[in-house]
Amino acid sequence: MSETIDQPPTAIPARPVGRPRSERADKAIIDATLALLVEECGVTGVTIEAVAARAGVGKTTIYRRWPNKEALIIDALASLKEPEAVLGGVSVRDDLIALTRALGVEKGDRQRVGIYWSVFGNGDKHPELHRLFIRDVVEPRRERMRAVLRRGIETGELRPDIDIDLVMWLLMGAVVNRARAWGIGPVPEDFAERLVDTALRGLAPR
Repeated sequence: MSETIDQPPTAIPARPVGRPRSERADKAIIDATLALLVEECGVTGVTIEAVAARAGVGKTTIYRRWPNKEALIIDALASLKEPEAVLGGVSVRDDLIALTRALGVEKGDRQRVGIYWSVFGNGDKHPELHRLFIRDVVEPRRERMRAVLRRGIETGELRPDIDIDLVMWLLMGAVVNRARAWGIGPVPEDFAERLVDTALRGLAPR
C-alpha cells in the first residue's frame, strides 16, 4: 500500500477590496476643482455638486476619495506645485540651487499664482484651509531646504552659527519676489545659481 502525502491546500487569491481608483476620474475631479476656483473667484463657489457635474462623475465618486470639500481643494492646490526637486546630496550648493530653481519655476507661473490668490488672497475668510495647506503642502518643502542647510553645517560647508530659518526665508523670499516681478521679464535661467552663490559667500566658514 503506497503512502499518501498530504498536499497543502491551494491558496485562494484575496478579492480586491472595493473598486480600483481611476486616474482619469481623479484628474477630472482635480481639474474641475481648479477651474471652479478660478471661475468662482475662490472657495465659496466650489461645491461637491458643482465639481461632480463639471467632472462628469457622481458625488459618491468624490466622497470615496475625499472626505470633504476642504480636503479636495488642498489636493487640487497641491497638484499645482512643481514636482519636488531631485537632490543629489553631493554638495549643499547644488541642492540649494535645485530647490530655488524649482521654486522659481512655480512662482513664475502666473496662472498658478492666480489660483493660489483666489483661495488665499483673503486668508482670514478660510483660516483652517490656509492652515492645512501650509501644514500639508508648503511646510514639507520648507523642511527640505532646512534639512539641506542642517547638512551643510554638519559637513562644514556652512558656518555652525547660521540661523537656518532666516537663511531659508532669505533664499525663498528672493526667489518669490523676483518671480513675481513680471514687469521686468521672466526669471533668468542663472538666477538660482547666482542667488545661492551670493548667499554662500556669507554663509561659508570664515
